[in-house]
Amino acid sequence: MNEYTKSDIIRLVEEEDVEFIRLQFTDMLGNLKNIAVTANQLDRALDNKCMFDGSAIDGFVGIEVSDMCLHPDLSTMEIFPWRPQQGKVARLLCDVYTADGAPFAGDPRLVLKRAVREAQEMGYTFEVGPECEFFLFNTDENAMPTTETREQAGFFDIGPLDGGENARRDIVMTLEDMGLIIEASHHEIAPAQHEIDFRYDEALRTADNIMTFKLAVRTIAKRHGLHATFMPKPKIGVNGSGMHINMSMKKDGKNIFEDTSDPNGLSREAYWFIGGLMKHIRGMAAVTNPLVNSYKRLVPGFDAPVYIAWSTANRSSLIRIPATGGSGTRIELRSPDSAANPYLTLAVCLKAGLDGIVNQIEPPQSVDCNIYNMTDVERRAMNIPSMPGTLIEAIEEMKKDELVLNVLGRHIAESYIAAKEAEWQKYRANVSEWEIQEYLYRY
Repeated sequence: MNEYTKSDIIRLVEEEDVEFIRLQFTDMLGNLKNIAVTANQLDRALDNKCMFDGSAIDGFVGIEVSDMCLHPDLSTMEIFPWRPQQGKVARLLCDVYTADGAPFAGDPRLVLKRAVREAQEMGYTFEVGPECEFFLFNTDENAMPTTETREQAGFFDIGPLDGGENARRDIVMTLEDMGLIIEASHHEIAPAQHEIDFRYDEALRTADNIMTFKLAVRTIAKRHGLHATFMPKPKIGVNGSGMHINMSMKKDGKNIFEDTSDPNGLSREAYWFIGGLMKHIRGMAAVTNPLVNSYKRLVPGFDAPVYIAWSTANRSSLIRIPATGGSGTRIELRSPDSAANPYLTLAVCLKAGLDGIVNQIEPPQSVDCNIYNMTDVERRAMNIPSMPGTLIEAIEEMKKDELVLNVLGRHIAESYIAAKEAEWQKYRANVSEWEIQEYLYRY
């Protein structure tokens, strides 16, 4: 992370011939927004004097009190590698404040900051490594996105089977130019599906990196004539795109999830963290899986977690403990998808885990067999519940989970629930192609 001062940024802009600076922020639904200023307005932006109309942003405010102010995080200054080398374009990620200088309750980045600060007050540092999946599809003659692809590649295939290999390489190189450390990239299981993993970092930095990642992926894909989508399930019959969240906690520089004396290599805090996640996962689902489409991914048969269980190896479980062990001991939550708002997602994960630690919530026994192959009777006998099956079911679970509501805060919780209920009603009112094919000739 860069430790820039205002004078550092002013000097960098001058030395690098930066002409435009994009002041970026994230809305409640996880969409990146920005206001661009020219270099001669940089002083004003760095003095937190850049205002915008908050009533134009989903989940922010009404027109009655709409003036919002952007406070740039100086450590996030980056020059876009894909823009012209004369008159360059840079970005600063920003927090959103009200006109009177108070942190805005509807800013997702500040929600995560608040959760991280509470963990730090307990002596903990929350570190996260995401596994980000996406599809690269063809565009039509008007450069509009389709769900078509000419490739038939699968897990870890290479070119020429992997038709997105060149685009993925350029994405990785661009991300590294922007300061991300890429640990691995590969073709995923479905045709046109890809995964890029970047290095563990503290939670806020990771959430910022996810937003940077999405912008870079979409931009570089477009330069290759492709459309990148983070829609969880864009095609029937193939796997959807997840965003597995690998989590660890440090205290005094030591990974507190590690315990070499335990058969699974896990500390009591690790077990309690798992217990907290499992207790709140149904209430968290509307955040970690935010779209109607998200629940088309969470179905049996496509490697997505449907049942609430944990295991040290079993990839059919919701929570998995990867085999790294030692100082690399971590908890992998496999339900979040690639459409999730990373700030809200990491905030609810952290607070659910902390609830487990504080209240010493013991998880159930691990389930080390393939849950997909179990019958409903067997799952009930082992007390293995399911994830919500629809967005509206997830919203109803959120309404009952006080911890999740408190993490989001009243402003976001109320706005988020209203937005998702409206999304569900629009979905209910739509007549799909499947319904036409299934019913039109028969009834």
